[in-house]
Amino acid sequence: MNRTDRLYALVEELRAVAPRPRSARWLAMKFDVSSRTIERDLSALQQSGVPIWAEPGRTGGYCLDPAHTLAPLGFTVDEALAVTISLGMLATSPFRDAATSALRKVVAVMDDRSLGETADLATRIHLLEDGPAVEMPPALTGALRTRNVLQIGYRDRAGIETSREIEPLGYVGKGRDWYLIAWCRLRHDIRAFKGERISTAVSTGERSPQRPFHIEDLDIPRGELRTVSTGMP
Repeated sequence: MNRTDRLYALVEELRAVAPRPRSARWLAMKFDVSSRTIERDLSALQQSGVPIWAEPGRTGGYCLDPAHTLAPLGFTVDEALAVTISLGMLATSPFRDAATSALRKVVAVMDDRSLGETADLATRIHLLEDGPAVEMPPALTGALRTRNVLQIGYRDRAGIETSREIEPLGYVGKGRDWYLIAWCRLRHDIRAFKGERISTAVSTGERSPQRPFHIEDLDIPRGELRTVSTGMP
């Protein structure tokens, strides 16, 4: 967990138990850092205006105003439901863990009434899938962000596995199936690697060169591709 995520998580943790306190030692154990690091983080949050105060004594610790939220997003119930559904649909993707973390943050900034209504509506919505999700190697999650070359083990349709180095370029999702689009150094061309056929993925530590990536480069026989960036700046 990087420092920015830890700061956000600290506020979430204190808000969840407010007005009860959490000690620096307890928080340090939870986030697997030193008590001194936690104290520096809490001091930074206090200086940025987050209403955290210290309660002295053996049972004391750090407290947060329970009405405080780190980012008052102001979701309507329909918006919150749409976000919940969208993040839930990523449960079979390489972004599963990040989606789960993002949903916790959405929940943390909603008022109790809206949260209750959203949760009730969410129980009425189901996703029809062909079977259980296939566990994907953790290295796939940050592949686009880090641009690290990956050494993967990949099984073809016949079950024959090859080892190859690839340079991640993008992802394509179709239903519950996700494909990693990458430059394959074995084939010297762009390839689409089906997530459930990637048995292993390890970062080599090498940063891949900047390669152009266009939808037209993909040979997709069925369906139409659309971007997910609609509405983003």
